[in-house]
Amino acid sequence: MSLTDAPVETPAQTRRPLCVDLDGTLVKCDTLVDSLLVLARSKPALLLKLPGRLLHGNAAFKAFVTDSVSLDVAHLPYNHKLLQYLQQQRTLGRKIYLATGADQRVARSVAAHLNLFAGVLGSDGATNLTGSNKLASLRQRLGAETFDYIGNDTPDLPLLANSTEPMIANPSLRLRMRMGGIKPVRTFLEGRSLPSALLKALRPHQWAKNLLIFLPLFLSHALSAGKLLMAFGAFLCFSLTASATYIVNDLLDIQSDRHHLRKRERPFASGDLSVPTGMAIAAGLLVASLAGAQLLPSSFLGWLLLYLATTIAYSTFLKRVALVDVLLLSGLYTLRLLAGGGATQTPISHWLAGFSIFLFLSLGIVKRFAELENLRASGLSPRNGRGYLITDLGQIRSFGTSSAFAAVVVFTNYISSRDVQELYHKPGWLWLIVPLMVLWLCRVWLLASRGELDEDPVVFALTDRTSLLIGAGVTLVVWLAM
Repeated sequence: MSLTDAPVETPAQTRRPLCVDLDGTLVKCDTLVDSLLVLARSKPALLLKLPGRLLHGNAAFKAFVTDSVSLDVAHLPYNHKLLQYLQQQRTLGRKIYLATGADQRVARSVAAHLNLFAGVLGSDGATNLTGSNKLASLRQRLGAETFDYIGNDTPDLPLLANSTEPMIANPSLRLRMRMGGIKPVRTFLEGRSLPSALLKALRPHQWAKNLLIFLPLFLSHALSAGKLLMAFGAFLCFSLTASATYIVNDLLDIQSDRHHLRKRERPFASGDLSVPTGMAIAAGLLVASLAGAQLLPSSFLGWLLLYLATTIAYSTFLKRVALVDVLLLSGLYTLRLLAGGGATQTPISHWLAGFSIFLFLSLGIVKRFAELENLRASGLSPRNGRGYLITDLGQIRSFGTSSAFAAVVVFTNYISSRDVQELYHKPGWLWLIVPLMVLWLCRVWLLASRGELDEDPVVFALTDRTSLLIGAGVTLVVWLAM
């Protein structure tokens, strides 16, 4: 039964205390797990102390994590349908209690933020307030008075079984299978479906970047079925690895993403996917990718491992170092070219290497520029720790546009080289690519300056009609030159 079709409460019901769980119920995440992610991001050295703290019991472990980091409770992914119901009940004069296994300091912070609860019960460093412990604590607080309870997982079963009117919010599969004769009077469901959340977490649209793997083979003019098959295998391995690293990045950035107008809708930041699920998916993708790489030339595996190590370093630390982050982004694009060359045994020309470095550096910088410009237009300040300020916009624009035109210069020099004479029958046609390239790069930067560019230029290029027409024009020119 949903909130909209549930029966209206009687006076007797509104006089009965209502107790609600926190993790997975009032919020669509686990505050302990989120705190651990913040700890991994901000104080990674303390991770070494966690196994020893766990030996002292779950309550002491939660207390240590709470001592170590501060969780931003104002931006937690609350179940808004449940929150609306609680607000209605408080208006009716009902006493509402927050009863959670989370550390009591986290629970009190949530209670202070929401201003809904008559009392708070949580783990105190000695007692882990879950299951029967929570039930005993509630009975001690309420005496013989009956209560209603809202939970989401199997530790809530004792409380649901002993409540007058049990209710559930985003219930786990485990809970649904073990509820038996417990019939919830209300169910509060909120969030994306699992397939939709998984698809969004994997970011398959970003796989378009990995098409660069095919570029060295196409530019060599030495296509063969065998090499195309190798390139496709490399593309698949890179795509699986990329999706795994996107998940790792989203997990590490879970708290900062919740401050972002768009990124807060990502599956982990919004609570639509749990952290353990994300870690399991990322591990599975990496195992599949590395297993597939064993079927390709050994040089490809080396480039793939370098890509993996670089992206992890980028996600954990280097993305927060101004300018180093964009250099790494451009380097990751070039790594894809090198991996494609390794998979197909195709050498990378110095022309392609130089062109890609400047072009991708410009695209990496425009991504940062668009982020800052959108923040400036919204009247907000950067809070993601990237090392950039709103006042840097002018300088960043000059870096990015100069890099864009450096790529154009490299391309014009390439057209005039002997290499082109050997590969193309009519190399003069290639000069038509120059104005198309200038048009696209200038348009990207113009839209970014107006605040009209998606923060990811790859997404923009795949969805913008003008960009697709320019790409078709470049393809046609190359065909005419060949």
